Amino acid sequence: MTDEQGTSGAVLVVGGGISGLTSALEAAEVGNDVFLVEKSPTFGGRVAQLNEYFPKMCPPSCGLEINFRRVKDNRKIRTYTMTTVKGVTGGPGNYEVTLEVAPRYVNSNCTACGDCADACPDEIDNEFNLGLNKSKAAYLPHEMAFPRRFVINKDALSAAGADAVKAACKYNAVDLDMQTESVTVQVASIVWATGWTPYDATKMETLSFGSSDAIVTNMMIERMAAPSGPTGGKIVIPNSDKEIESIGFVQCAGSRDENHLEYCSHICCMATFKQMTYVREQYPDAQIYVFYIDLRTPGKYEKFREARMADEKATFIKGKVAQIIPEADGVTLVAEDTLTMEKISQKVDLAVLATGMQPSLDVQGAPVDLTMDSNGFVITDAEKGMIAAGCAKKASDVVTTTQNSTAAALKAIQVSRR
Repeated sequence: MTDEQGTSGAVLVVGGGISGLTSALEAAEVGNDVFLVEKSPTFGGRVAQLNEYFPKMCPPSCGLEINFRRVKDNRKIRTYTMTTVKGVTGGPGNYEVTLEVAPRYVNSNCTACGDCADACPDEIDNEFNLGLNKSKAAYLPHEMAFPRRFVINKDALSAAGADAVKAACKYNAVDLDMQTESVTVQVASIVWATGWTPYDATKMETLSFGSSDAIVTNMMIERMAAPSGPTGGKIVIPNSDKEIESIGFVQCAGSRDENHLEYCSHICCMATFKQMTYVREQYPDAQIYVFYIDLRTPGKYEKFREARMADEKATFIKGKVAQIIPEADGVTLVAEDTLTMEKISQKVDLAVLATGMQPSLDVQGAPVDLTMDSNGFVITDAEKGMIAAGCAKKASDVVTTTQNSTAAALKAIQVSRR
């Protein structure tokens, strides 16, 4: 076990997505020591998986690259990847936090040359691409990875694979004997920026996710549309490369449903309008169908919605999809149009489930006793120095997330300077 002692008033930020990066930078740039921890091998969170984000249709590099540079240049921030919180003792102003650092099996000698991946015979599902393709068991998580260092899935390595990756590395960076480490940090306050997880589409049995390659989620579309994604930026039927002539968007897939997520996830309507843009850019003549309960694009997003709804080849049906029926050459969406009271069965080449945002701590459980609402969102307790940020606090778009993460940093600083 090692101890990391920051100056009095250090802040721990749990989660290294856009929310955690924002909170960490805001706290560090006014002089606080910051420990920034992330459970995955890289920082960037869900934003790194997007093709573009609204309303300006910016690629994720637009917001992440400058933040990565700022983190690298700021000596007040100490970063830990593959790290989770295991315990917290003490109180506000004087917390002792135990962190567990999982082995990467690649040390700091790594130059990201890729020789280990080239030599590795073993493959795994590409988690970053949501299983839409494979990667080697020795891999760079994605092209924007920060830190830019490979990671090895040791459990997926065969004996021959282990020998191959070690032999291929001329920098002596592969270390398959790495062990889990424990680190203790002393901090005044903790910002929980643990983000969100796409709601598990397999839980909605009537929507048949997993039974057909022609049924995907909104995050899968993001990865397909991304130039660095599994299809090189092309939206196609997975596992076939078949181009589409029609597509159906299924809104509120699991959201606003007492059996799943009872709340509106805030971003799904805008995500669908954004993805309509991807489709139209690639398929000028494709028919687009959007099944919805309500279209929620408040304030500054109204013009964005209006432009997409003006598409002559887009049809909007006010009705929740009750069933998706896999077909030999596509799927059929079954719904009732609540305006005409007619039952609709619409066949499409590809169905996109607009799954909602579930707070990650609701899925994996909180490592300490946090105040949380009935949906698993963290409630800030400023007196205790436990601060919620980003989508750990509420379902939000990127702009709102960065705003409330700045506010979270301010609250954490106030606790540290009492």
